Amino acid sequence: MKKSTKKASWKFRLHEIIYEADTPKGKLFDVILLVAIIASIILVMLESVENFDAKYHNALYVGEWIITILFSFEYILRIISIKKPFKYIFSFYGIIDFLSTIPIYISFIFAGSQGLVALRALRLLRVFRILKLARYIGASNKLLLALKASRAKIAVFLFFVLIVCIILGTVMYMIEGAENGFTNIPKSIYWAIVTLTTVGFGDIAPQTPLGQLIASVIMILGYSIIAIPTGIVSSEMTKTANEHHTNTQSCPNCLKDNHKENATFCYNCGSILNE
Repeated sequence: MKKSTKKASWKFRLHEIIYEADTPKGKLFDVILLVAIIASIILVMLESVENFDAKYHNALYVGEWIITILFSFEYILRIISIKKPFKYIFSFYGIIDFLSTIPIYISFIFAGSQGLVALRALRLLRVFRILKLARYIGASNKLLLALKASRAKIAVFLFFVLIVCIILGTVMYMIEGAENGFTNIPKSIYWAIVTLTTVGFGDIAPQTPLGQLIASVIMILGYSIIAIPTGIVSSEMTKTANEHHTNTQSCPNCLKDNHKENATFCYNCGSILNE
């Protein structure tokens, strides 16, 4: 009985260090990982510079191995410190952590010259490590909650924008015609989307006075449309911020976070958060 209690206590302490940032050890663990993630991204960028890579290839290779071993160790610790490993393995962060670790190991499989193209593509998977940063940005959780809460409103807004682009694209096709570059309705809709979003590539442009007038209206409309999604998400973020204060506690059973301050049990599965 004592052995099982000690084992559970050991796993709980490990979980507290890895999945939480409210303790000194947890903060230190997160800082080390943040430095490693930033260093790995810098290494990926430097390797893409041919002159720099040719001069410091060995140093970059050794640095990449050090970071890969660190991430591999982290990945294993995250799996063994929770009660349901597959919850983490198939979660968003679990997949990101896996993709961040495997490229250099797969390079042994594609050691031959025929696999160099595939190897180059696989090595670029390391750029996914930048997504690991989201785990350590406290405000990101509030932003994700706000986006989730406003997804229906944003979907309706995007559907409305799509309808506007289809109508305006069709109108411009009828007004301008193929002689002015509007050869078909899909291409005209493409022009409407580019114009409405104020990108304006300039590959297609209306030539008739009426077409230019409509284009001017679309451009002005584009500026007002840009502000709408921002207002929707900002409103939901304000609501989320006022609802309750959360901490970095992650449930060792189901991995749910965003628990209220001083919470004893997980709001999702009811498991105890503190021992």
